[in-house]
Amino acid sequence: METTAQIVDRLKARFPGASIALVPNPSPAAQESILVDSAHGSEIAAFLRDDESLALDYCSNATGVDWLDREVPVVTKETVKADDGTEKVVETKSTRKDPGYLEAVYHLYSMRVKHGPVVLRMRTADRGAGAVLPSLTPVWRSCEFQEREIFDLYGITFTGHPDLRRILMWDELESHPMRKDYVEPDDYEWEPTPHEEVLEKARQHAAANATAEGLPSDVPSVAPGAKEEVPPSGTKEGKP
Repeated sequence: METTAQIVDRLKARFPGASIALVPNPSPAAQESILVDSAHGSEIAAFLRDDESLALDYCSNATGVDWLDREVPVVTKETVKADDGTEKVVETKSTRKDPGYLEAVYHLYSMRVKHGPVVLRMRTADRGAGAVLPSLTPVWRSCEFQEREIFDLYGITFTGHPDLRRILMWDELESHPMRKDYVEPDDYEWEPTPHEEVLEKARQHAAANATAEGLPSDVPSVAPGAKEEVPPSGTKEGKP
């Protein structure tokens, strides 16, 4: 199979107007990846699938990555003239804030010619309203549930997806639990099956809400709709 760098060169020749870059991997795995702009993502994906020698006809895995805002050190050097007429280099240190973004990462294989993986990446404009990417489900059907999972847990909206909705979390949840700045909510109003620590927090909120509304503050030991789990006889915490 061609190297990742060779595939990048072919893609740049085939799509001259696209932004395509080789992303190195400094880890022991050294698995490089291909970063493409979202405007050409669907076309490039179809090319990778349909090209006779690549024939990347199967997407085995699609996942999300969250990159937070970060401060990057910047060193500026300037040549100035001293009072005695000599020149010296003055170094000024500052920081630059690079905005964060989200990525969708696809691992591609060829079932026909038995090679891979080739790792394809797309990057959003930001972590807010610009968290939009084209769906690659029309190219590889195996992306359907995995893009739904990325949408659910990272908040990337995939345009052109045939059935984009949450797949793990409940519909009323407004946040995305796999984001690095995710804060666990203390109010589990929408937790469908509260248990253990979650159940205890639900009880505390029920008592506080009852007091605020002037209702009796005594809270049942089991929240409405939840079942208290009792370990079987002769076991410890349900374990033999």
